[in-house]
Amino acid sequence: MGDGYPAHEGAPGRVPRMPPRVPQVPPNRLTRGVGRLVLRLGGWRMVGELPDAPKVVLIGAPHSSNWDGIWGFAAKLALGLDIRVLGKDTLFKVPVVGAILRGLGVLPVDRSNPKGVVEQAAAMLRDADALWFGLAPEGTRRRVEKWKSGFWKIARAADAPVLPVYFHYPDRVIGIGPLWRMTEDFGADMRRIRAWYAPWQGKNRGTV
Repeated sequence: MGDGYPAHEGAPGRVPRMPPRVPQVPPNRLTRGVGRLVLRLGGWRMVGELPDAPKVVLIGAPHSSNWDGIWGFAAKLALGLDIRVLGKDTLFKVPVVGAILRGLGVLPVDRSNPKGVVEQAAAMLRDADALWFGLAPEGTRRRVEKWKSGFWKIARAADAPVLPVYFHYPDRVIGIGPLWRMTEDFGADMRRIRAWYAPWQGKNRGTV
C-alpha cells in the first residue's frame, strides 16, 4: 500500500527488527517470548519497520478499548522496546503496583506540577540521550472529533519527530508509519495525521 501505509503481510506474532539507535531493554528471551506468544495467540502481527531514531514521540490510535493496551504492551515486550508512557502518580502509591508499572515503562506524572504534563514530558525527551515516549492522542477510549494537542506540543518542545502507530482490528494488525516532523501549523499537521489514520479501525468503533 502506498503513501506511507505498510503492507499487511507476515504471520501472527511477527515483529520487525530493532535498529541500533532505538532504545531497548536488556535482552530477555523469556519476556520477548511471552510478548510474541501473546501476539500469536491473539492472531496479531506487526507491519512496517521501526525507524533508526533515538528519540520519538510515538502516538497510537484508534484507541477504543482496554485491549489496545494489552496488544500494545505485548508488542513492546516482543520487540524489547524501551518505550515510556506517563501514568497518574497516585497509581504508584501501592509498592507492588508501582513496581509492575515501572517495569512496563510507565512513569509517574505529577499533574499538580506547575510545569504541566507537556513540559514534564518534553523535558524528559530533551534531557535523555535516547527515549521513546508514547501516548494516545485521542486521550480517551470514546470517539472524539478533535485530538488532544499534547503530543504535538511535546514533539515541538523537544524537537523530536512523531511516529504514528495504528491498531487495525479487522486484520489484527499493529502498523508502524513514517516519521513526521511537526511544523508551526498545528491545524495542518493534525489534518495530515488524521488523514493518514483514516483507513484503520479500532475495536469498538470505526476510523479516527
